[in-house]
Amino acid sequence: MRIKHWMIKDVVTVSPEATVEDAIQLMKKHSIRHLPVTEGDRLVGLVTESSIRQYALPSLLDLPVREVMIINPITIDAEATIDEAARLIYRYKIGGLPVLQDGRLVGILTITDLLEAFIELMGILRSSSRIDVIPAEDKSFDQIVDIIRSQGGRIISVGMDVHHTGRRVYYVRLEKCPLEPIATALEMAGHEIISLVE
Repeated sequence: MRIKHWMIKDVVTVSPEATVEDAIQLMKKHSIRHLPVTEGDRLVGLVTESSIRQYALPSLLDLPVREVMIINPITIDAEATIDEAARLIYRYKIGGLPVLQDGRLVGILTITDLLEAFIELMGILRSSSRIDVIPAEDKSFDQIVDIIRSQGGRIISVGMDVHHTGRRVYYVRLEKCPLEPIATALEMAGHEIISLVE
């Protein structure tokens, strides 16, 4: 999943010559927390709600944005993946990423956009069912997939974790369907069903 499909393309920006007051008002008006600072379509900095808060004093409101902006903010390329964006946001503990293409600002990706992408990927908001299964010792996950499909199940997404027993458990989200026939077929093949979520 490429960032260019999830980013906000209509980005509100501010000039480095604008004042702190101008930046604060823009953020309030558009209900945003990240304000790229640009010269033309070139990113020169970033102002965030938390970074500008300390300058929201009457005596500092006339300061130009260039004096308070984050210089060289963390950015990401429009062709990068959502996974790469998630790693950057987590690693640097930031709330958003300006998105660049050939050095030009083309969008912004926030934590909210990232969450939306993962919700879509996982199919969480779709009408779905879930079956949690631990594969038999001598069987592969591929066999589980084959059994699910042979019973008419259509897989939306798969998550994996380590069960408290130390064995892998797979959380298989399916398009809404009866789970009992699938669970029975999996158990007959030696797989352990942990739970069914209709």
